[in-house]
Amino acid sequence: MSNARNKVPVARILDANDKELMAIRKIEPDGNTLVIRGKIFGAMPMVAKLTPEEARAALKLLDFRTVIFLLTLLFRKS
Repeated sequence: MSNARNKVPVARILDANDKELMAIRKIEPDGNTLVIRGKIFGAMPMVAKLTPEEARAALKLLDFRTVIFLLTLLFRKS
């Protein structure tokens, strides 16, 4: 079996200089919250929780153009 198959997927959030701010290793529901697990700056473990109220507040930050961008983001080349 290949190591690539056993490798845990990681999503990275980068700063303006393409330096890693956070490596997200797991996103999972926990009751009414969304739990995001990962590491900040490659070293400090972190657990973040997104509540329904905060998710609604985040959606209010999006305009129509940004929603369209997000919908097409998965199909764009890096």
